[in-house]
Amino acid sequence: MDSRNRMGKNKDGVIFPVAPNLSEMSDTYLKFIEEVKAEIQKQRISVVLNANSSMICLYWNIGRAIIKKQEEEGWGAKVIDRMAKDLKDAFPDMSGFSPRNIKYMRKFAECWSDFEFVQQVVAQIPWRTNRMLLDKLDSEESRKWYAYKTIENGWSSNVLELQIQSRLMERSGRSVNNFPVALPPLDSDMVNQVFKDPYLFDFLGTDMPRREVEIERQLTEHIQSFLLELGQGFAFVGRQVHLEVGGDDFYLDLLFYHLKLRCYVVIELKACDFEPGFISQLNMYQNVVNDVLRHPDDKPTIGLLLVKGKNETVVEYSLAGYQNPIGVAEWKNQIAKSLPEELRSSLPSIEEIEKELE
Repeated sequence: MDSRNRMGKNKDGVIFPVAPNLSEMSDTYLKFIEEVKAEIQKQRISVVLNANSSMICLYWNIGRAIIKKQEEEGWGAKVIDRMAKDLKDAFPDMSGFSPRNIKYMRKFAECWSDFEFVQQVVAQIPWRTNRMLLDKLDSEESRKWYAYKTIENGWSSNVLELQIQSRLMERSGRSVNNFPVALPPLDSDMVNQVFKDPYLFDFLGTDMPRREVEIERQLTEHIQSFLLELGQGFAFVGRQVHLEVGGDDFYLDLLFYHLKLRCYVVIELKACDFEPGFISQLNMYQNVVNDVLRHPDDKPTIGLLLVKGKNETVVEYSLAGYQNPIGVAEWKNQIAKSLPEELRSSLPSIEEIEKELE
């Protein structure tokens, strides 16, 4: 056969793969493809009954079989195109047997060597989301972490991609805090994983307000995106919540209740770098919430201070001696931060863009 024909049909510079003729394939391949067909046929009933889990396991088995045969027989990549054609012919009513998807099956089995883990964890995730894990993550550790988080939080593939891009794994459990001394060990570990550093407020756009009250307003206007960044379990209670203490009026920035931790979370937002006095203010708000709002069955109120920058050593000394659990983290507008200084000021604001579109 002409080498150009082996490459596939060429139209306007685009090459469409053509499977090798069946007569060119070895007897070993012919036996192998029949075994794969038999495995697919055997799984079809369970695929209908438990579609995603069975399909994922089937894909892993196919991928593993390909790897094994390639190692034993020295098969090259062209076997994938031949398999795609044979499987489509044998199962015309089933999708998922394109050359590209079969290559994903092979990569899937290569990346997840433990079939028990595949059955118990990865098979609970849709195939599209599994492909996202393969495409976006290089290490097994990170794939496992995001797989567990996807199941725990019910993320779609689009949300998973957003969390990977924001480097959620690297940010989780990174706040400077006094949780180990303010909470029992089990609670401390759980609370520490809920909070991160830094928090990313990309959804606010590039025209960042300078006043804290304006930032709070924008966060509540984008409450769905804000809750996504905070993580699962946060329920919004209020903004600028009024507290009367000894006849004096105070207003805490943002108040949440965490459904899993079973406690209130007071968030104080600062548009400047950390100052030790911020801890005292936040601690007082926590004391009032514990006294006035906290139910007897609730756990101690947690305080989260969000600042533009911090010296971790200063924060650690500032937290010493406080009994309330407090975490300190930075917040960033990642989009604006990544741009050169000369471009940040030249970008139009959200309001200017909306005005142009009217």
